[in-house]
Formats: sequence, structure tokens, C-alpha cells
Amino acid sequence: MPGSLDLHALFAELPVRRATLLWTAGTGAATLATIFLVRTLRARKTPAEMERLRRLQINGIGRLTGGEIVNVIAEPEDAPLVVYSYEVSGVQYEASQDCSALTSYLDEHDCSPGLPASVKYDPANPGNSILLCETWSGLRS
Repeated sequence: MPGSLDLHALFAELPVRRATLLWTAGTGAATLATIFLVRTLRARKTPAEMERLRRLQINGIGRLTGGEIVNVIAEPEDAPLVVYSYEVSGVQYEASQDCSALTSYLDEHDCSPGLPASVKYDPANPGNSILLCETWSGLRS
């Protein structure tokens, strides 16, 4: 009868459809597993690289404000930590920056406690700030 459903032909094709469906699902699962492994095993950024990118981002989007160097902790000698304070919209902030990757940009005379400095901060998060990066320095000579 034209236009009627032939159940016998439908059931005859069922094993072929099931195999196609299983093959498609298996291929999709393998693709997802490969994507997951590539993203998981991809070289992750080191903490030093993440800090360098943060400094460069703040340098690019940051606003300037005046600040003051509070302390310089240089123990061990190769990892100086500069503590500084600044004010944004009436709120006083005190932050520190690990300058171990930036020692070539540091000068003892520009980095003494009590000296004024320029600070760049993230306008969306004023607590996120820098005193020094690879392409900018807030230390005053």
C-alpha cells in the first residue's frame, strides 16, 4: 500500500543503524577525549610567566597615582620584595611586589623606604597594582 509504513524493512535496517550510531558515538567520544587531553597536557604557564603577564596587563590598562615606598625586604639578596603604599578614591592600599625578575631595573638609591613613587593600578580592582614592570618604572630617580 503506497504511503504506508513498512515495518519489516525498518526492522531489517535496525542493525545497520545501530552500528552507525555506535560508530558515531565512539568517534565523538574519542574526539572529546583528545581535546581534553590536549588542553590538559598543554604546557601550562609558570607562576613567573603569569606574574609577568599580570604586570604587563596592569601597565597597559593601569591608572597612575602617587605612592610611597614603605620597605624593601632583600632577603635573600636575589629576591627583593618592595612594599609600597598608595591611595585611590580615599582608600589607602599597601601592597608588595616581588622584584626578583626585575633586578636589572632596580637601583638601591631609587628604592629606599620613604621615597615617593608612581603606582599603576587596575581601575576595576585598585588593589591590583605594580610599581615596576619590564617596560615601565614608577621608581623616581
